[in-house]
Amino acid sequence: MLYSELVKVYQELEKTTKRLEKTDIIADFIKKISKENLSKIIYLLEGRIFPEWDDRKIGFSTRLMIKALATCSGRTSDDVEKLFTKKGDLGDAALELLDKKTQRTLTSKNITVDKVVLNIHKLADLEGEGTVNKKLSYVTELLVHANKEEARYIVKTILEELRVGTASGVMRDSISKAFDRDVKDVEKSSDLLADFGEVALLAKENKLNKVSLKPGRPLKLMLALLSKNIQESFESLGKKVQIEEKIDGFRVEVHKYGDNIRLFTRNLEEVTNQFPDVVSIIKEKVKGENFILDCEVVGIDKKTRKHTPFQSISQRIRRKHDIEKMAKDFPVEISVFDLIFYNDKSLMDKNLMERRKLLEKIVKESKRKIVLTKKLVTNSIEKAEKFYDESLKKGMEGVMVKNLDSKYRPGRYVNGWVKLKNILDPLDLVIVKAEFGEGKRTKWLSSYTVACKNGDEYLELGKVSTGVKEKTEGLTYNEMTKLLKPLIKKQKGKEVIVKPKIIIEVGYEEIQKSTNYNSGFALRFPRVHFLRMDKPLSEVNDLNTVEKIYKIQRGER
Repeated sequence: MLYSELVKVYQELEKTTKRLEKTDIIADFIKKISKENLSKIIYLLEGRIFPEWDDRKIGFSTRLMIKALATCSGRTSDDVEKLFTKKGDLGDAALELLDKKTQRTLTSKNITVDKVVLNIHKLADLEGEGTVNKKLSYVTELLVHANKEEARYIVKTILEELRVGTASGVMRDSISKAFDRDVKDVEKSSDLLADFGEVALLAKENKLNKVSLKPGRPLKLMLALLSKNIQESFESLGKKVQIEEKIDGFRVEVHKYGDNIRLFTRNLEEVTNQFPDVVSIIKEKVKGENFILDCEVVGIDKKTRKHTPFQSISQRIRRKHDIEKMAKDFPVEISVFDLIFYNDKSLMDKNLMERRKLLEKIVKESKRKIVLTKKLVTNSIEKAEKFYDESLKKGMEGVMVKNLDSKYRPGRYVNGWVKLKNILDPLDLVIVKAEFGEGKRTKWLSSYTVACKNGDEYLELGKVSTGVKEKTEGLTYNEMTKLLKPLIKKQKGKEVIVKPKIIIEVGYEEIQKSTNYNSGFALRFPRVHFLRMDKPLSEVNDLNTVEKIYKIQRGER
């Protein structure tokens, strides 16, 4: 299949902001695609090369792309960089640069989808000496043979900046319409597989009913809605609930199959190698041939043996070296709260009470190693409020309140679970802009504009700089600058616009109404707590959450 056919679809998608029109465009296109090409086309429409659960990285920086475009256009890197600064998008810069092509006229030829996918796959597989030059050769080969429109989208895809409005809801509805399948079946399959390419293929072959849960393949974890207070929780969930302590750790799904134990974050990223201590504890303390556990992993202070905040172990998630030393210096405890799969059987359609009973039979608790999340089953609002207050006094984030009959529903905010937290608890927000500092901070990006999510867009809530340090202790300006610089899309003076990718937890004193930011709100006295590298963009707090917290602060419903 020619890549130009896909480019036409990209262009159609960019012309409309209407979700239904986007759905029709994609559905009409993919229903004609052969099963051999369908998965890769779906990934490309999503702006990716690998499925969502696959943690391979393309690993091609903005800096390298500038060099590749300079080579292909016969211009200097400085010329490309100036145009990039002006356009704010290297894909758009490529469109203009390659419109004034020099050496490309004789080398242009029809480029296929297979060739694009093959070369980009090679980028992720490269390691060792000469990697940079090899990467450049694979990308320049594509750009030299592509026309200017094709080059624009190749650049955007490689830099993972394809923004044509193909969010998960659009992809779900498109697959449903293209192959005349129930949208609920498509959504369920996507939640289990985290792979719209595979889901589309199964839908085409009418095999969505064959999708099943399998240990070893990460799934999207069940999510909870925010509740105002205990009374509201009871009103939405029923007269009798299970209330659990909410721990300030990071969420992990534990998969065991045969002799294998694998750990995945809520972002579907594998962290097995970073937590050998967790693997050992699971082997020793959990019975079963195969299973999937839903847990929270929390740090333990070596001296006091008390729980520590998330930031104390967040560095372990990113660590690739000195693993054993990190495990010794930053020990953890596993708090298990759900069982999704056990001994060849999915438990998703079992109710919470049944899942918890089985969990209690298979986990051998050992304090400061592995415990079951503390719970209370009650129909008393008074007892539930007491449990909540005691949890906060113990340093917990808050509580989870769950319907005893609730089924496990991966990847969804459903009315079976709600979370109740201190109303001034922090928000998980994404950085969309940053500014270089002054004086001794001129080399660092030291102020960050943060945004919440609203559908497919991000709405600003204010700037934050407090909480990041100059020295090496804790989160530093140097570390933030290293993370953000490769994501710069446009620069004007000291301010840069960055690709939304870096999520930080932000504390604040109050949420206020404001016309200064496009969200309509602003954070008063915001403070950076720490990076949330374990969270996907889909879990950035949304505008509804911000509005709800604002109303709760004011005593409103």
